[in-house]
Amino acid sequence: MDSIIEVQRQTHEEVEHLERALYTVLAKPQSTHQLRLQNEHKASQLLDRIRSRVVTLNNLYEDQDTRKAEIDSISAPARQDDLSAFYERLGKITEHHTKYPDSDVGGFELELAAFLDDDQELEDEEFEQDDPVALLFSGEEGYGKYLDLYANHTTYNNLKHIAKRLAYLQYLDVLLAAQSQPVHQELPKECKLHRDYELYVRALHAYLISFMKRSQPLIDVETQQREAEEQFVKYWESGDTEEWVQLQQPKASENGDSGGIWCAACQKMYSKQTVYDAHLSSKKHIKAAQKQATTDAPPANPNGPPAAGGAHQNGESSQGTAKDKHRTAALFTHLCTQLLRELAPALNETKSNVERRFSLTAREREQELLEQSKKPPPPTKTPANGEAAEEEEEEERIYNPLKLPLGWDGKPIPYWLYKLHGLGVEYRCEICSDHVYMGRKNFERHFQESRHAFGMRALGLPNTKHFHEITRIEDALALAEKLKREGRTEIFEQETMEELEDEEGNVYNRKTYEDLKKQGLI
Repeated sequence: MDSIIEVQRQTHEEVEHLERALYTVLAKPQSTHQLRLQNEHKASQLLDRIRSRVVTLNNLYEDQDTRKAEIDSISAPARQDDLSAFYERLGKITEHHTKYPDSDVGGFELELAAFLDDDQELEDEEFEQDDPVALLFSGEEGYGKYLDLYANHTTYNNLKHIAKRLAYLQYLDVLLAAQSQPVHQELPKECKLHRDYELYVRALHAYLISFMKRSQPLIDVETQQREAEEQFVKYWESGDTEEWVQLQQPKASENGDSGGIWCAACQKMYSKQTVYDAHLSSKKHIKAAQKQATTDAPPANPNGPPAAGGAHQNGESSQGTAKDKHRTAALFTHLCTQLLRELAPALNETKSNVERRFSLTAREREQELLEQSKKPPPPTKTPANGEAAEEEEEEERIYNPLKLPLGWDGKPIPYWLYKLHGLGVEYRCEICSDHVYMGRKNFERHFQESRHAFGMRALGLPNTKHFHEITRIEDALALAEKLKREGRTEIFEQETMEELEDEEGNVYNRKTYEDLKKQGLI
């Protein structure tokens, strides 16, 4: 059995090594989101180990009896030449090392070094190992960047008494509204008091807690939840909880009953007056009435309204019962509100990501999934010489303050060439949906391109040389009218410009050829 003093010394040493390892992990460069999250999870594991060591050390210090006995045993004996205790301990140590000859002395240090250097050991490209942090998240969560609330959204839309079913983006807006007010204030009261809402808000709270621990491992979520629960207890005891109270007041009829006519003699409720009047002449009622006359007081209606003296007390008890019935739903609603306020940046990122994915095509989504499945390149090691690194960065950075177009070599073209070709002059074409062409050469070339031809076809005009240099729709229509007035209608009569030949070698224009063919003459 180890000495308690030695165990304390060893525990102090382990805590010091773990603190140094924690500093090493937190000092690593965090260039990407993946590296930052991996370092945070490692730091969280180190903090858990430090906490367990500190708890063990505190228990050892509180065990004063064992500690005092150990100190007395290693103190100087009454006789100075009595070394029996020393040789007894030496025998135990020798026996231990004889039994375990291959035990490592610095096993804890080797384990800690392997824990810190696992990234360097896995740099071989042929060897692939699953990232334990990536396995914590689903594909929709994107390594902890986004929230996966599709299941909660489906449950929300299936709630009882819901006023309006929302799309996923609208559901995210509802959760974002928790920054200024309690979550789900848009739901009607009868919906929030239903059992389905309690189950829904429980599931939402469980997911938010899980995501918070996985995406932000260094945050003490449990302490925050305990503080939020204490705030809720004060709020609940204050009595300002009218939205969670459901009072069911009985509807009194004209004769004072809760829902029909009560016959005290027959001990029976009748729903209609006619049925009640008809049973008065029956033998059963007459016999029951005679029996009731001999008793002091008729029995009360068990399902009727309470007596006047206890109405106030029963009302308060029913109100308290209804209030306590929905306390769990109110508690989880309050806790979810606190979590959503902490996760506001992740919610905004989730909304932006959903909007971006809605605008992608199926092929673009497949390409994005392929890119995400690829292993990210390892971080580049910084060279020992800082000046060489600065020179490489300067070479990679392109200096282009005038926003000049790039040449074939990937560098900006000379400014004199830019001015020579007139690339700084803008030419706008209204027929091409106000597209801007930079430079005269690009502007002249675009009249034979598909964009301009489509614009002319949309106006019902041919894209011929007569409309060259015409960029305004009004000018193009005016020129077409002018050409018609001048009798130059051949540009609009395409059927008269194309010539066809029959089997005998006779040449006709398209219109004449089609007319003869319809008549069967060709």
